[in-house]
Amino acid sequence: MFAYCVYYTGEGSVENKTEADSNDITELPGDEKSRPYVCTVCDKRFTKKRHLNDHRKRHIEGNVYSCIQCRKHFLSCNALYQHKNTHTNKYKCTECGKCVANKKDLTKHTRSHSGEKPFECIVCSKRFAWAASLAIHSRIHSGEKPYKCHMCDKAINQSGSRNSHMRVHTRQKPYKCHVCDKAFSQSGHLHTHIRVHTGDKPYNCHVCDNAFSQSATLYIHLRTHTGDKPFKCRVCDKAFSDSTRLNVHMRVHMGEKPYKCSLCDKAFSDSGNRNNHMRVHTGEKPYKCSLCNRSFSRSSNLWAHRRVVHSNRRPYHCPYCGKLFSTNDKLKLHVRVHTGAKPHSCRHCSERFTWREQLKTHLLKSHNEGTWLTCHICQKKFYHSGDLKVHLRRHEGLKPYVCSECPKRFCTAKKSEESSVDSFGLQTILLWFMW
Repeated sequence: MFAYCVYYTGEGSVENKTEADSNDITELPGDEKSRPYVCTVCDKRFTKKRHLNDHRKRHIEGNVYSCIQCRKHFLSCNALYQHKNTHTNKYKCTECGKCVANKKDLTKHTRSHSGEKPFECIVCSKRFAWAASLAIHSRIHSGEKPYKCHMCDKAINQSGSRNSHMRVHTRQKPYKCHVCDKAFSQSGHLHTHIRVHTGDKPYNCHVCDNAFSQSATLYIHLRTHTGDKPFKCRVCDKAFSDSTRLNVHMRVHMGEKPYKCSLCDKAFSDSGNRNNHMRVHTGEKPYKCSLCNRSFSRSSNLWAHRRVVHSNRRPYHCPYCGKLFSTNDKLKLHVRVHTGAKPHSCRHCSERFTWREQLKTHLLKSHNEGTWLTCHICQKKFYHSGDLKVHLRRHEGLKPYVCSECPKRFCTAKKSEESSVDSFGLQTILLWFMW
């Protein structure tokens, strides 16, 4: 299929010259005039026949031009010569110090710092720093998908995306973490994973100052502030902010509980709840508040504790009365006071309730459904574990919540908040009289 001609270049190196016969190069008809030459191995297209011939060498093993510094291989002597510039300061970026192969690559690279985008799409006016990026983008409007998967015939608009897609079939994971040896199919996934070890969280929430290692995670998190829940359960219409939570929820309807506790055989629909449950047996509370030294078994509980107890931020306001709340859930519960909504209904009778706690109390008192929680000191009964915990603090004399305006301490966060509000109101009245 290939005829090899070995010749001396004058630099002590050998080049493999390849000439493909008519079975390897397909010249397409007039409708593909822009790129009439297609590689029959990977379907990549080219404007010139010599570009196709150069590309074909990539499918041949034994490339002879190797960089002695990094062992990278090249198809031609000229490509190796330009590559050597990356190991010198000949074409060095003055902004970040990166060295590139030639002046053209340096010009392109500097646009990443200047923000220059000279290439504009004639359809949607979106601008790009590089002509190649514009060419790829233009396929969105034309619907062109020239790269096909050889295993499932899926059409893709970029060769790089096609190569990444192929790993779905081959299960190849060439990108390995140098810290924990975890492997990934795409370099982008590896770069994101590395932030687990470095602690880098470059994406900040502008509402609550939480930080995330991925932009996608931040995007999902922002829905907790906007209340947007685009993923709905087709069985009960319950909505979720991301598809993962919907998939976990669907196990409730399917009765699926694949995660079992190794100590008590209790089963759970997702691994996170199983891991949290295990701390019931171990008593582990790894999440500690740096302000009051209180510990929690879940990170979400610590996050809520810091926001409610130690922060004065109340970004959620009631549209009916303007009252401010620290969490969106508290606002939703408050709004029922104005609307009169009673979403919790008893399965045994026609009674409906505004709050879930009211329903639980009703089921215990009227239908003997559920389990009373008893204080081991005074035998007082409770229907909610949180109320029992607060009650036990009174026996133990614990007051973990501190008023943000004064040193007074309280058993519950609610009392602490009320104290802060009362203190703020008193200061406002005094200032008004002084004025």
